[in-house]
Amino acid sequence: MQPSGQATATSLPIGSDADLAWVRQQVRQCAAQLGFGLVQQTKLVTAASELARNTLVHGGGGRAEITPLDNGRTRGLRMSFIDDGPGIRDLELAMTDGYTSGGGLGLGLSGAKRLVHEFSVDTEPGRGTTVTAVAWVAQVPSSRPGVG
Repeated sequence: MQPSGQATATSLPIGSDADLAWVRQQVRQCAAQLGFGLVQQTKLVTAASELARNTLVHGGGGRAEITPLDNGRTRGLRMSFIDDGPGIRDLELAMTDGYTSGGGLGLGLSGAKRLVHEFSVDTEPGRGTTVTAVAWVAQVPSSRPGVG
């Protein structure tokens, strides 16, 4: 994936554990190409892993759309996770640390939100869920004169 003003999304199916690994690999590769540092890459891969797993487990499968961004000042990455599952009945509760509707730690949505710059959830019971996370490449601080 190459960054550009004309963002082209890569759509990846999420229907199995193997697909989760593929999504993680593609997110890391795209993030590296966009210039994200290793720590930022790890945060993006962690968020993608959580959101892709939610898509599979709670949404019954779906797809991830990975889109490189360029706003003219910096590059970024938008990740959308889309399913046609049952939706989230109580989004406020689902975003609470420790809440789980399964056997997990209850940090999926809230944890993923903390790892990115922008985060949104579009859901409605019976209509499915789309979770979108955006991160921007951190600007490298300019060096101070006389410090080497």
